Amino acid sequence: MAERAQYEELMRQFSAFGAVRRELGRILPSDCPSGSAAVLTLLGRHGAMRMSKLAELLAVDMSVTSRHVAHVADRGWIERSADPSDKRSRILRLTPSGQVRLDELSRRTAQLLADRLTDWSDDEVGQLIRLMARLRADFGDCRTAAPARLTTPHTPENPHSPHPEPDRTTRTPA
Repeated sequence: MAERAQYEELMRQFSAFGAVRRELGRILPSDCPSGSAAVLTLLGRHGAMRMSKLAELLAVDMSVTSRHVAHVADRGWIERSADPSDKRSRILRLTPSGQVRLDELSRRTAQLLADRLTDWSDDEVGQLIRLMARLRADFGDCRTAAPARLTTPHTPENPHSPHPEPDRTTRTPA
């Protein structure tokens, strides 16, 4: 019975996690809603891809993916080009201005996380990352990064690691 109580508490925590997601959504620029940010993030992380692959990674219907893609394409953040292996398909890739927008989104997100987690140790943040990735993998999330990438630091040399780590050098002691 104790195990059931533990899972019920876990469900309550999942429900309450919406507040974290809303806070992350509030830092997005008005011209870049969460769906657009997700498109940029996935193209930045995985590179050029077909719309069908993007829909799979977004875990949404093609019509929803098309709306997100149209939004970012209209702003010049991605380009759509013919797929050389299938002229009916389009390959999506970030443009330089899309990379600039993605870098800004990443900076904003990392800063918010660093601000909210100032009293967390680096080990605690790392443990949370590992546990969340494991949970996603257990639920079959196709976006879950391979375990080797989970420990890859987010650095200027590796700006698209799946888990940017906040800059903790400016943290004030608790």
